[in-house]
Amino acid sequence: MPSLKDLKNRINSVKSTRKITSAMKMVAAAKLKRAQEHAEAARPYAERFDAVMANLARAAKDSPTAPVLLTGTGRSAVKLFIVATAERGLCGGFNGSIVRRARTDIDAHIKEGGTAKILTIGRKGRDILRRDYREYLVGHVDLSDVKRVGYGNAAEIAQDVLARFEADEFDVAVLYYNKFKSVISQIPTAQQLIPAEVPELDEDPDNGGALYEYEPEEEEILADLLPKNLAVQIFRALLENAASEQGARMSAMDNATRNAGEMIDRLTIVYNRSRQAAITKELIEIISGAEAL
Repeated sequence: MPSLKDLKNRINSVKSTRKITSAMKMVAAAKLKRAQEHAEAARPYAERFDAVMANLARAAKDSPTAPVLLTGTGRSAVKLFIVATAERGLCGGFNGSIVRRARTDIDAHIKEGGTAKILTIGRKGRDILRRDYREYLVGHVDLSDVKRVGYGNAAEIAQDVLARFEADEFDVAVLYYNKFKSVISQIPTAQQLIPAEVPELDEDPDNGGALYEYEPEEEEILADLLPKNLAVQIFRALLENAASEQGARMSAMDNATRNAGEMIDRLTIVYNRSRQAAITKELIEIISGAEAL
């Protein structure tokens, strides 16, 4: 059994840890509010962008002159897996859930005989994936010095992906991230970026399926919009990730603070019992010595 001094030191250590986790929870809560606002503000724009893309793609997809970013190369042998995670830990299962989702698809693609290439965004995802997939890593985006993710960061990532695609380094690109739902719920999401996945439109004009005529032709507009759409989708993923990370960290630190409190209570009981036993033993020794005299 540990000594009273050891128990007291351990209680003080857990109390210090509880102070840290409690402070981290409050910081995460403050950051979460801003991150959630940014993520929710970006959703309507991205959804409307998707609707415009769907209208354009419906008319241009079967055209022989349609942009290759829309139609693809016709192959799927080489896939680029873009795994977006956090730069820091202490956020529960946030990073692990994204990596598990990507790992499942990577293993399935390799098992089918395809070639996998992995581009990581965030240090935690890179650290996890390079243990088993070091030979498949082709690039990394470091955002550790970025305090608030902006569209410029997403545009740089999109340019890198486009350059790799134009160099014929891959046929299909898929982005992995966590979509923010609530503080305790983040949804691991896989979104195909190249060729672009466009949502199906309702054919009923009364339900938003109105037909439009475009000037210039759809192919010309798509050639300009598709690279921008790539940056928009990456930007939305980064914002969703930022909100999900803070929500997961807030929940993890809340659980850690609660667990620390319970551990302090248990250790305090053990400490009091050990102290009482020591006092009782000393009294017995004093009484026994007095009787011996």
